[in-house]
Amino acid sequence: MIRLVLILLGFDYLRQRARGMFWLGIGFLAAGVVLFIDGLDSAHFFPLAWFAGLLLVGGLGTLVVAMVGAGGLRTMRLFKGLALVVAASLVLAGHHHGHFWLSMIFGTLFLADGLLQCVSASVVRFPRWRWAVGTGLLEVLIAIFFYQPYPTNYQGTVPYALSLWLLFGGWSMVMLAYRAIRVPQSATIESLMHGPRRRRGDAAGDAAGHGGSHWTDASHAPTKRVTKTLLFAPAGHATHLPDEGAPRLTVHVWTPSGSGQQPLRRRPVFDRYIAAVDASGAIWTGHTALEAPEGIYISFDPAQPLSRTPESVTQALRATIDNDVPGVFEPDCVTEASRRGDSTVRVHLRNYDAARLQRFWDAWRADTTYNLTYRNCAVSVARALEAAVEGALMRRRGRSGQRQSWTLLLQTLCMPELWLAAQLRKRGKTMAWTPGLVRDYARALSLLVDPHAHPHAHPRRWWRLGLAAMNRWRRQRRQWRTEDNQVQAE
Repeated sequence: MIRLVLILLGFDYLRQRARGMFWLGIGFLAAGVVLFIDGLDSAHFFPLAWFAGLLLVGGLGTLVVAMVGAGGLRTMRLFKGLALVVAASLVLAGHHHGHFWLSMIFGTLFLADGLLQCVSASVVRFPRWRWAVGTGLLEVLIAIFFYQPYPTNYQGTVPYALSLWLLFGGWSMVMLAYRAIRVPQSATIESLMHGPRRRRGDAAGDAAGHGGSHWTDASHAPTKRVTKTLLFAPAGHATHLPDEGAPRLTVHVWTPSGSGQQPLRRRPVFDRYIAAVDASGAIWTGHTALEAPEGIYISFDPAQPLSRTPESVTQALRATIDNDVPGVFEPDCVTEASRRGDSTVRVHLRNYDAARLQRFWDAWRADTTYNLTYRNCAVSVARALEAAVEGALMRRRGRSGQRQSWTLLLQTLCMPELWLAAQLRKRGKTMAWTPGLVRDYARALSLLVDPHAHPHAHPRRWWRLGLAAMNRWRRQRRQWRTEDNQVQAE
């Protein structure tokens, strides 16, 4: 999560405050250690009731704000609000049962995430996959720690969870700040986070650049599809945001369920995020591309169509050199649509940096090596998106953001959209980037960098949203009272 925040704030933000970020990370680490030790002693010093009260107030406020939201933003806030209310209720319930169930919830979440990361990394075998397996095993050990009652009989569950967040977040801050202090001024957030270049000599496809599955067939005829356009763009705000007529970055997604030529065997989650299987057993994962008005079109395919049989797919899943094949970049959207058909889903963003996107594109297209789970269409678009939105939060805030940058950092950390985007990014890095993950990742990023497209998304206006919700309820009550009076009059 910390890494995604720094992408959105930009390298200039990190470089100017690298030493401050370093010591802030050290503070997080120290606080995490203190909280963990206090948890081992049944949380004698940690104010459990006070902290639970804050969680409850935050959860109820988030639920109130969610009432005036819409779409995915409303769903995320409802989920966040319910999670906070449930956690606070379990803590306030006290005694053994509340802490026990809260510990079981935390343990199950860590166990599921750790096992998924271990299995996916072992299958895909991207560079540094052993590190991913190691962190997955660490999560499994943390889950076991939450499950067993020793040494506090579950009394220290909340301090444990908070200390882990501080420890992981502090470590990320320290490492990124340390790198920022040592690198030249020409570096970018991408170079800090993705480490050294890939061993194959890829100019931009380094150790974090593995990702989703993708199969193409240049011979299949275009089919008609219903296109869903998701416009996440601001209506204009002073001079810091693009106006309504500003150029838009477009992410095109051809969903797996819309790519098959035969009836599909429906598997809701599998179809959305991994692949769709048709009646003949062929595997379809869809496709994704990125289009910028400056003339950039990023769409990466294997030069020769890959087999869709389960045996061939299983063999090609590992991100090893022997699975590298020649790739080709599509020339433009019109050419691709004439062969593949119109994209099923489109996500638009206006707050992006065209120069950063161009630099990424110049480096990325220098290598045409295609790998099914390491360097493909989904990875290309995900990496291009991160390059394009680098520093978007600071661009949106302008000079006020420079003055309130530390406040902006804390506000961003509290946004539910950030949590969703960070989870999707983690799945793409430790499992594989797929068109389904890229679609939801682009949606989450658009909510973060273009919140004025949703008047209720701005984190600094939560009290206005509460007033809006109360006014909405008052209007509803007046309407009900009027209807009751009419019924009585009749």
